[in-house]
Amino acid sequence: MFLLSICTIFAGGSCSGSSLHAAACCPVNPYVAMKILLANKFYYARGGDCVYTMQLERLLLARGHEVAVYAMQYPNNVPSRWESYWPSAMTSLQALTRPFGDAEVRRTFTALLDDFRPDVVHLQNVHTQLSPLLAELAHRRGIGVCWTLHDPKPVCPSHVCTRGRELCTDCFSHPLSVVRHRCMQRGGILGSFIGYLEARKWSVERLERATDCFISPSLFLRSLLLRGGFSPHKVTVLPNFVPDDRLFPVVSNRQPHYIYVGRLSCEKGVETLCRAAARLPHRLIVVGDGELLEPLRAKYGGVVDFRGRLNWVQFAPLLASARFSVIPSEWAENNPLAAIESLVLGTPVLGADVGGIPELVLPPGLPANGMTFRSADVDKLVQAIRSMWETIFDYQAVADRARRQFAAHVHAERLEQLYLQVSASAMQ
Repeated sequence: MFLLSICTIFAGGSCSGSSLHAAACCPVNPYVAMKILLANKFYYARGGDCVYTMQLERLLLARGHEVAVYAMQYPNNVPSRWESYWPSAMTSLQALTRPFGDAEVRRTFTALLDDFRPDVVHLQNVHTQLSPLLAELAHRRGIGVCWTLHDPKPVCPSHVCTRGRELCTDCFSHPLSVVRHRCMQRGGILGSFIGYLEARKWSVERLERATDCFISPSLFLRSLLLRGGFSPHKVTVLPNFVPDDRLFPVVSNRQPHYIYVGRLSCEKGVETLCRAAARLPHRLIVVGDGELLEPLRAKYGGVVDFRGRLNWVQFAPLLASARFSVIPSEWAENNPLAAIESLVLGTPVLGADVGGIPELVLPPGLPANGMTFRSADVDKLVQAIRSMWETIFDYQAVADRARRQFAAHVHAERLEQLYLQVSASAMQ
């Protein structure tokens, strides 16, 4: 059945393997079952890349595909039938070798390729803990490779494209900038040098040779990738999605609180949000954990309601009943799931004016679904929170619009088109 569908691509002549950006030109038989191997460094709800991977696995299985998963062993991972294939958690010593593709990754991933025999390998966030070696191992076997880029790591060793409060693209033209600026905050000068060596080994040219199609969830990230040297025909835009089981009736009678959901780390701008909240009478709920949880709780616990890590069932009612959510990022955010999940529940978004956030908050057309503010500016954020509180939003209209834009079946159909194309391209 799969081979027949591949043949229809060649017979129709309407799309070539190289023109992946025009994915919609190839009709897909919805009854074709494929074997898809998903790879992501972690397998628990650590961040947006992990949540997307796990949700995509369930979506593809529900549509009749066979799905295998490759990740790194990690204490917080949820159980998986595929975990016997996964490499061990990266040690401090392996942090010097694994980013470049070590023997354990080569051995375990090769074993999974041999046993599962996928039609397509779909990579997610694999740099450092797994490495782009995965793309090369699959490509050498004639397997189609898709790669969803959840951040600009292929062109920015520190993955944030931000220095201070400004967009930074120095590494695009001067690769040693990551060392000069010591951009890898956790690793210091040594970590920054490893990041430089990693970027040199896995150059844009090398990644493109091993990958049939890169998927960017935002126009902003695609523009960064092109500025960093990626070929336009290699990068297609496909926003993230929200599973159908996360959609429920929109709450019209909102509670007197606003909310932040996400990781509590410096680049997320949560401290700036807490500083703004301390100047306002409105109740802020913060859901999530990270290295800043305890310091922020100690400093702002009297004015901000910190809930820690909650699962979807626990925090969805808080998000669905909030007056609005805040995405206060201070880095080049891509296509944050926190914003999408808020919008499909009808909850407007107050977002920083960085990265791909404005694409979600202020897209063309009506009704209004939120506002933006100047990133990292406490005074502007205070003003924006007041404006959001005073604005009357049509919550049902916000949800209806987002549900059309981020529907799971639309996302799956686009992916299936890409899967067939990269498989056909790999067979040539």
